[in-house]
Amino acid sequence: MLKQILSKLPRKSQKSDSLDSAGIDSGNHTSNSTNGVQCTNIGNSISSRLSVVKRVSSAVFPASIMAGAEAVEPNLSFKDVSNPQKQNLFISKLNLCCEVSDFTDPEKTTAEQDLKRQTLIELVDFVSLGSAKFNETAISAVCKMCATNLFRVFPPKYRSSSASGEAEDEPMFDPAWSNLQLVYDLLLHFISYNSLDAKVAKKYVDHSFILRLLDLFESEDPRERDCLKTILHRIYGKFMVHRPFVRKAVSNIIYRFVFETERHSGIAELLEIFGSIISGFATPLKEEHKMFLWRALIPLHKPKSVGVYHQQLTYCVVQFVDKDPKLANSVIKGLLKYWPVTNSQKELMFISELEEILEMTSVAEFQKLMVPLFRRIACCLNSFHYQVAERAHLLLNNEHILNLVTHNRQVIFPLIFPAVERNSQNHWNHAVLNLTQNMRKMLCEMDEELVLSCQHRLEEENSQLSEASEKRKLTWERLETAAASKSTAANIIRPVKPAACPVAC
Repeated sequence: MLKQILSKLPRKSQKSDSLDSAGIDSGNHTSNSTNGVQCTNIGNSISSRLSVVKRVSSAVFPASIMAGAEAVEPNLSFKDVSNPQKQNLFISKLNLCCEVSDFTDPEKTTAEQDLKRQTLIELVDFVSLGSAKFNETAISAVCKMCATNLFRVFPPKYRSSSASGEAEDEPMFDPAWSNLQLVYDLLLHFISYNSLDAKVAKKYVDHSFILRLLDLFESEDPRERDCLKTILHRIYGKFMVHRPFVRKAVSNIIYRFVFETERHSGIAELLEIFGSIISGFATPLKEEHKMFLWRALIPLHKPKSVGVYHQQLTYCVVQFVDKDPKLANSVIKGLLKYWPVTNSQKELMFISELEEILEMTSVAEFQKLMVPLFRRIACCLNSFHYQVAERAHLLLNNEHILNLVTHNRQVIFPLIFPAVERNSQNHWNHAVLNLTQNMRKMLCEMDEELVLSCQHRLEEENSQLSEASEKRKLTWERLETAAASKSTAANIIRPVKPAACPVAC
């Protein structure tokens, strides 16, 4: 009985192989006999009605992806194949989409582009319904297709940013976005797939893949950067082994932006990702995380284009101070280091960020830096830009900051009172004058004796300054008189004695 079974097995495989080869030969060669024509017609009709499995050339479907599997005709729909064949059809469609279309030339036919777009829509629907099974072959095919379509080199940027940091020109939109969006949707569904084995996927979503993905943040299309933001955040959450590398790679992008180029389109999106990452840091903070704050986030206040990403930057900094209040000292020192001198709009942003940080600062940390801090605030109070002066007055009206000032008024009042007095006498803006009068009343209510002593000290300093100015004036007058007398004496012509002639006449 066993011999009969074994003897039947080779015959069955030979029969199936001969049928397969006959089917392929009948599809590729034309026979003159009637039987050959009938077989060809029957084979064509069956293949059009049923999902016939065909072997596809390795030039279209690489052996590394299709190893051990037979590819299904990619033009078929998922509804027209059986469940066991859907996975092979999925891989076949992925390989079909590896062909990159050129959207820059409007004269090219759109038939191939429409076919590729329709195939991408089918792939996204198939994955979003949860029908895909991401084994190693499928993971490799997805990563290959995404890399082929997404990873590209952007042209150099010639547009400059305005002094306020906001781009004057409108954003540029990629003409291939209709297809790119579908590829990004597929990649997002792939990364977010619940049954995706991260241990297998990390071999393909590796460091090189992540670096190329980070390079795409240079895109000037805001829609693409928004998709990249979501995908990178999912990668960070899915692949824990890649987290240190992602942090290091983003730090390198920031270093290059701050210290070399000051040109990058995706700093705001990268900071938005890190805002949620920082909020998940465990306390006490690691030294690596503090170094990211000191070396990357604080220097980001330096570029002129800080207005583009300042909101996201402030959120990241505040998250760090929330995790460790002792970091407020380092952050405020960094703000004072990069404080703008001639850029009033940037100065307004710094004052707003300073207010958020001071609200989370303890009294002990505040006392370490209150002298240089309020020297800078006094300069802002005297600013001739009325918005800066107004914002500085409103900063001191903050309840928590006012409480800090009250507890340390012996040091702070002598620093800010001269600025208040100068404003009340010299400032040109009526709104600032009103705020200055209210500030003076508030200081008097807080400690009237201290205000009077500050006023007396200011009067003495002013009298000393006026005396020094008068002395300088008199000194210059004496110098000018002396210089004039010397020049007059030099202009007098003295008689010259004739020289004695040494030769005897």
